[in-house]
Amino acid sequence: MSLPGRSRAGVALLACALTASTAGCGVFGGPSADEVTTDFLNAFAAGNTAGAAALTDSAQSAKPLLDEVRASLRPKKVTAKLHRVDASPGATRGSAEFSLAWDLGRGRVWRYRGRADLYTVQQGGSGDQWKVHWSPTVIHPKLAAQQTLSVREETPELAPVLDRDGEAMLSPERVISVVFDAAEAEDPGAVAGALAGALRQFDDGITARSIMKGARSGSYPVAALRDDDYQRVKQRIYSLPGVRFGEQTRLLPVDKKLARQVLTGIRDTVEDEVVGRPGWRVSTVSPTGSEIEELYTQPARPADAIHVTLGMAEQRSADAALHGLGKPAALVAVQPSTGELLAVAQNELADEQGSIALTGRYPPGSTFKIVTAAAALESDRYTAGTPVACPGATVLGERLIPNNDRFEFGTVPLHTAFAKSCNTTFARVSAGLPADALHEAGKGFGFGVDFVMPGATTVTGSVPPASGIAAKAESGFGQGRVLATPFGMALAAATVAAGELPTPSLLRGKRTKADATVDPLPVRVLIPLRRMMREVVTVGTAGVLADLPGVRGKTGTAQFGDGSKAHGWFVGYRGDVAFAVLVEDGGTALPAVRAGGRFLRDLG
Repeated sequence: MSLPGRSRAGVALLACALTASTAGCGVFGGPSADEVTTDFLNAFAAGNTAGAAALTDSAQSAKPLLDEVRASLRPKKVTAKLHRVDASPGATRGSAEFSLAWDLGRGRVWRYRGRADLYTVQQGGSGDQWKVHWSPTVIHPKLAAQQTLSVREETPELAPVLDRDGEAMLSPERVISVVFDAAEAEDPGAVAGALAGALRQFDDGITARSIMKGARSGSYPVAALRDDDYQRVKQRIYSLPGVRFGEQTRLLPVDKKLARQVLTGIRDTVEDEVVGRPGWRVSTVSPTGSEIEELYTQPARPADAIHVTLGMAEQRSADAALHGLGKPAALVAVQPSTGELLAVAQNELADEQGSIALTGRYPPGSTFKIVTAAAALESDRYTAGTPVACPGATVLGERLIPNNDRFEFGTVPLHTAFAKSCNTTFARVSAGLPADALHEAGKGFGFGVDFVMPGATTVTGSVPPASGIAAKAESGFGQGRVLATPFGMALAAATVAAGELPTPSLLRGKRTKADATVDPLPVRVLIPLRRMMREVVTVGTAGVLADLPGVRGKTGTAQFGDGSKAHGWFVGYRGDVAFAVLVEDGGTALPAVRAGGRFLRDLG
């Protein structure tokens, strides 16, 4: 670091030109007051504490404090600027004014003005020499004897994650980590058993065996507890040998059971955005580290709250709708007008498998008849009133395709076959369409579109082009190679409600990217399709919800495995809420239909 200002040669020449008896170049012959001050500040800024101390009148006092301050503040860089030196020609004392800027890293810069007294001292045969009179105030005007400087940070509270109405979904909480080191315990097995006994209430997976297995390789993080949970078990675990504790603040769900899977993804996405800007201050401190006087402060600046599209009301309704189902189940709700996710719910059995609501792929069964009907209507070979056969079973290619319990209706309009969910009808319709008809129609509902949605990983599903009559027939009622996620089916229902595929989103202010764009549904498809979905509820397979006004939907029973078991589906919309419900191995669609009804009734 070089000190701004005149060079040493320039100072000396100017001083000598003025008088032959100046302190800088007169009878003493040593460096001038300007030069000594410049050298001191240069050494101070460069971290050359020995060099700086040697230019004072008390090197043995100056160097230890200079070292201590530098070690405490740990600057990336120090910049010094000399403003003026007052030392009359022939004088034996003077003063200097300067400014210092400490770059403490991470954008923290501390600036202030300082001053120092200057004296000439006798140095053996070399005559009087200018020296900086040493005092702690040379470092800072308010630094006194027996003190040093300290920089301390103030961490702002993490910003919360708020729902669409401003209610907190994730809020900062103190978390206590419980760590076990078996090598520090005389009887590790006994300690592991005691830990498991105390902590199993929070996590069934915590056992003495799991703790001992984890601790084989060293320190093992057994659990991370909310503060209130920690306080409940503190007396049982605090004094256990080999157990230690850490503390941090983390964003945790306000409701432990609400939207567990999706909130984890949201937290991981925004964890760097909720930290805010730390505050910091520089203070004088005593030898024991106690702060004496604050010299500079930069207040902490909390980050702005993160807003998500989910609604706590919708989320609670969705979670409640799945309560009591004895099979893994998921419910996704979307706002058709915006694509915003309103709720992503799973029960605990589903949670064991991961995020099935957003990424779990299943045969959609008869809910996919929404796409098959759209393809048929767009082909101009069908209208909602076109007469179609609905036999109890039919053979297409080498595939025997039955209706549920082999019901039959004879010849009925297409809209009736849709409402009654005739597999045989839609297998025949699909078999007569081009091989890529359902693949292309599926794109219009989002199937196969890859959405990169900040906050969550999602999959819509896939509708491969079918080859052969049997494969086309199976695809027509959502079997064969067709797969969909609850998220994908909710988007499909939202597409019917909005008239076009909405772009899904989860975090306000963060745009979702899609790898494809699709055209809106043609009016000749959209209007009859909406009416057909309404008929499913009024007189069709979702008739148990006929008392709910305005609901449009489609049921689905999707066989899997050897065909003896089936998943249950119900997808639909009411007003500006579209949804999809999946009940794994539900046997029929009825559990999903009833769950969808509970969701809508609870929303009001």
